[in-house]
Parts: sequence; structure tokens; C-alpha cells
Amino acid sequence: MTGDRAQLWWLLVFRGTRSISAGLIAIAFPYLVLEQAGYGAWQLGLIYTAAALATAAMGLAAGFLADLWGRKATLLLIGTMLPVSSFIAWSGHSLLWLFLAAIIGGYSATGSLMSGGVGGAVQPIQSAIIASLANVERRTFYFSLFSFLGGMLAAGGALLGRVLSVETAFLAATAISLVGLVAIWPLRVNVRRGRMSHLPSLKVIGQFSLTGALNGFSQGLVMPFLIPFFVLVYHLPQARMATYAFIGGALASCALFAAPVLERRFGFVRAIALTRGIGAVLILVLPLWHNLALALAIYVLAPALRIAAIPAQQTALTELVSQEERGRALGLNQVTRLTASAGAVSLTGYSFSASDFALPFELYAVLIAINIGLYFRFFGDLGRFTN
Repeated sequence: MTGDRAQLWWLLVFRGTRSISAGLIAIAFPYLVLEQAGYGAWQLGLIYTAAALATAAMGLAAGFLADLWGRKATLLLIGTMLPVSSFIAWSGHSLLWLFLAAIIGGYSATGSLMSGGVGGAVQPIQSAIIASLANVERRTFYFSLFSFLGGMLAAGGALLGRVLSVETAFLAATAISLVGLVAIWPLRVNVRRGRMSHLPSLKVIGQFSLTGALNGFSQGLVMPFLIPFFVLVYHLPQARMATYAFIGGALASCALFAAPVLERRFGFVRAIALTRGIGAVLILVLPLWHNLALALAIYVLAPALRIAAIPAQQTALTELVSQEERGRALGLNQVTRLTASAGAVSLTGYSFSASDFALPFELYAVLIAINIGLYFRFFGDLGRFTN
């Protein structure tokens, strides 16, 4: 396991540099579109929609390439897209240029910083590599560790956005993510390649994809617009918003270490029901009670509750499918999640442009309740995957 642990550390270096860049981009991009370029929430929603669809397509392609071509080569190919995109965003602010940057870089903003809200096409490959290097007893821990460190670094990147101009933030993101590509060269991943027509776990993949689609639609309704919500409703300046983004990201990262405990005590289904159910109630309150202190408290707490059980969910998915299918299973799960989120992003963009800020948050709570019911229906009788 020593050799596998060394490979995990190389992967973590790659993940960490991308996370810092993602934090910079996540805080800078809404201000670039809404304030510097002078576009509105509708245009921002369309950009996020296009980016979500592109990330879904690239994530699916990456999952298939990882299984059939090779995970290291695919990781390098997809990994180059983030620095290319941030350089494009730095170099021009026309609407077409912003669309291009967001599509290449995956600025979907449909997830938290540590779960692929920026550059998310690479997530299925990273998760498949972790699953191949870590045995099932430690897999939830490693998923938690990677997400924790990635989230902390992303939060640090968001905080760095407090002292950098918007243009400088994108230039810094370009340089930092380029450095991370170097960590891919010593990575060694020895996994037997799958076959195109061989997918025996299709039923399980379909079940996870359905829950992922509902999860993605709910994410798309709210997550890309949390920062714009505070820009449009409370008119918070970038420096102040960056501070709260750091606090929320750091808290969410720490919450990930609860995943192994939640999995052991409740199993991944009940862990999801508990954390996301409480988070949905908080999100429902956010637009209904116009109080800045309460709104900021919810902004800080809700992402932590949403993602706390994700590592346990990743362990369940990777354990229920064979090693040769994991890239495709994770890619298919992501494509359904992001494709569903794309329509939701457009809906919220239109709703915000019409000054109806409550509707997306109300729909979010309803969809989370339905999704929790599906988790119990599909996976409620499963045991725990860790000792």
C-alpha cells in the first residue's frame, strides 16, 4: 500500500492546485460578468448552463476514455482545459469569450468548490483513480481527505480573491493550475482496461444516475446563484463576499471528515437523508427572511450539510460496480447530474432577472425531499461499506 499511497499524494498535488484555481475563479467570475462586463443575471445563467452541459459531455467522455484508453493520459488531457480557460477569461471580456472560457473550464458552479463546481470534468477520473488505489475499508477516508484538502485550498483561493483584482485572479489561476499538471507525470495507475460493450452494473449505474439527475437539478437551482444572490439582493462587495466564501468553504471541507463516522453509524443513505434534509430546510429559509446575518449564516452552513455525506456516497458507487466500469459509472453519474442542472440554472437565471428570488429555493427543498425518498427506495437495504 506504500506505493499506492505515494501515487495518491501525487494525485493530491494535482487536485490541490486545481482547487486553488477553482476558488479564485468561483469568486471572480460572477463579478467579471455582472460588474466588469456589465451583463445581467440572465446572461450569467446562460453561461453557467452552457458550461454545465459542456462539463457533462466532457465528464462522460473522460469516464469512457479513462476506462478504455487509460486514466493517466485522460487526466492529463482534461487537466489542461482549466488553465486554458482561465487564460481566455483573462484575455477578453466579450460575451462570446466568456462563454468559451466557461465551457472549456467547466464554470458550471453547480457544486461546491470541492465537488467540481469549476473544472468538474476531471472529477470522474480522479474518483476512479482513488478507488483503484485505496481498498474499500479506507476508501471513504481517502475520498474525505481529498475533498477536505481540496475544499480548504479552494476556500483559500476564494480568500485570495479578496486581495486580487478580477483580472489578476484569472491570471493567477492560470499559473497555479499549470503547475499542477507536472504532478501527473510520475503518477502510476495500473488498471485493466474495460471493454466498450461490457457494462454489467448498468442497473446500479442507472439508479445512481437517476438520483444524480435530481440532485443536479436541485444544485443548479441554487448553488450557482448563492454569490449572485448576495450581489443582487444585499449588494455585498467582492472583498466581503470573498471572506464569507472562505469561511463557508473551510467549514464545508471540515464537514467532509464526518463522512466516515456518518457511514459507519448510519450507512450512506441515512447519512444523506440527515445532512441534506437539514440543509434543505435552511435553504428554504434563505430568501424568505430578509436578514443579512441570518442569510450569511445559512450561506456558510448549507454547503457543509449538502456535501458531508458525499464521500460515503462515492464509496458506495465505486464498490457496487466493477473496477473496469468505474470511470464510465462516475462519468454517467456526472453527465445526468450536470445535464439536469443546466436546465435548472436557466430557470433560476430567468427567475432572478424577474426579481423572483424565492421560487428556486422552494423548488430546491421539494426536490431534495423527493431525492431522499429515492435513495431509500433504491439503496435502503444496503449495509455499510467500512469497518
